[in-house]
Amino acid sequence: MIQFSTSYKETACQARTGQLTTPHGIIETPVFMPVGTLGPVKGITPDELKSCGFGLMLSNSYHLYLRPGHELIAELGGLHRFASWSGAILTDSGGFQMVSLSDLRHISDEGVTFKSHLDGSLHQLTPERCIEIQRALGSDIMMVLDECPTHPCTTEQAREAVRRSRHWARQCKVAAEGSGQALFGIVQGGLDADLRRTAAQDLVAMGFDGYALGGLSLGEDKLAMLTMIEVTIPELPEDHPRYLMGVGLPEDLVEGVIRGIDMFDCVMPSRHGRTGWLFTSTGRVMIKNAQYMRDESPIDAQCACPVCQKYSRAYLRHLFVSNEMLGVRLNTLHNLWYYQQLMKHMREAIQQDRLLAFREQFYATREASPRSRAYLDEIDVGVVDRNGRSRKEQVL
Repeated sequence: MIQFSTSYKETACQARTGQLTTPHGIIETPVFMPVGTLGPVKGITPDELKSCGFGLMLSNSYHLYLRPGHELIAELGGLHRFASWSGAILTDSGGFQMVSLSDLRHISDEGVTFKSHLDGSLHQLTPERCIEIQRALGSDIMMVLDECPTHPCTTEQAREAVRRSRHWARQCKVAAEGSGQALFGIVQGGLDADLRRTAAQDLVAMGFDGYALGGLSLGEDKLAMLTMIEVTIPELPEDHPRYLMGVGLPEDLVEGVIRGIDMFDCVMPSRHGRTGWLFTSTGRVMIKNAQYMRDESPIDAQCACPVCQKYSRAYLRHLFVSNEMLGVRLNTLHNLWYYQQLMKHMREAIQQDRLLAFREQFYATREASPRSRAYLDEIDVGVVDRNGRSRKEQVL
């Protein structure tokens, strides 16, 4: 089981630091979880992940169920032993994958019937089956099965997803009893503020070990995403961790932490590393661009990661355009280091009650970045106070 406690709270916003105590270590929050879909973060060893400072990662129960199978992993000692990972693991339920498999699945109150994207075989994922898989994997934190509606969706579709997710959450809670593993509920509701509030209240009444915000970062604009965070957070208990699923960009992390989020996950550091998109303190670097052919500087002069301390942009570009596997590994390692350091710096800023100043500096160093400027233009809001009030209330 897990325990969560807060240690510092910002006075000017809803950010807080805390500790998430798991059977596999204590995690300082706010925290970013790298994604190891099939066990490993692609191209990175468990020791390298540890060296970046990570103690918690996410694995995908849907994919592990299809291969190599949760029974086999249980037979071999559970996912920690199977993947040689000594840190904590959160496993998702497979609900989000059902969105991407919309042409291959059917949803009913009993669960999700779907065809494997690997061989076309037919499977059914019920709430009980979802927990069975995660119990077999032995994760520290399990997620309930939820229906994640596509974006955009109608109010009626969002309402039906909330109803069904609530029904499944109850069944998952019963199935998880006695496992010794934590179980998080997932708040759905699309972009409807009232549905989000109601869904959160219903889950809190059931009682879970933590609460996640699902169904976001699916294509909605940033203002809409941040608004849904703001209307949901006040409904969640302060003594439980709050998890924003599948998010995201460095800007998303900063804005999410300010609004009270404790946990994040996303494939961006590793996926973008494989496509040559590198995160830096001043914005992104697309390492394949010809402008770096003779650039002897590191990816980021402010970065202390092993990649920046040893390799030049010119060499990393050479590796990438030559399709050398080392290039992808080094890119990913740098991106993971950047994300971990970003979270560390935000924790330090919260402890010193200066997160809003940190936010200003964060964007100031990105003044030349079109993406960061566009992000600020898109949200165009002030920071919320501790009562969750902002200029966006006029549209709710």
